[in-house]
Amino acid sequence: MSLPRYRDPDFFQLLTSSYQRLLGVPLVDPALPQAEAMHWLYEQAPFCVLSHNTAASPVFVYANRTAQRCFGYSWDAFTQLESRLSAEAPNREERDRLLQAVQRDGYASGYRGLRIAADGRRFWIENVTVWNLLDDAGVYHGQAATYRSWQDA
Repeated sequence: MSLPRYRDPDFFQLLTSSYQRLLGVPLVDPALPQAEAMHWLYEQAPFCVLSHNTAASPVFVYANRTAQRCFGYSWDAFTQLESRLSAEAPNREERDRLLQAVQRDGYASGYRGLRIAADGRRFWIENVTVWNLLDDAGVYHGQAATYRSWQDA
């Protein structure tokens, strides 16, 4: 049985090294030992981090505790959710355009979008950065997003 992504050092490396390579800044404090940094990002980071896979309809594979609280999903529920379902149908086209731009350019910053929580609450995510998850060989593994600001709609 494989490790959950929040405990997987290989996934952590993919997530953080892709961010560093594409944006030129670290996602977590590079002075932290890897195990401590993994724990901090999942349990304590004051910002949301989410990631989805490369399926035809991508499914979330990672959501830190802050993202879980923001969306109102447990780890198990989040990691079974198709990422497109985090936005209501009328807002999915805008989300798709963003993800296509990220696919083409590697990352995009400054996005604002309306999302829907598990309980149906609508909220805005703001100043979002989305990036491609690329390993050291340039192989594409999906996309990730981070944001520090959200508010009820």
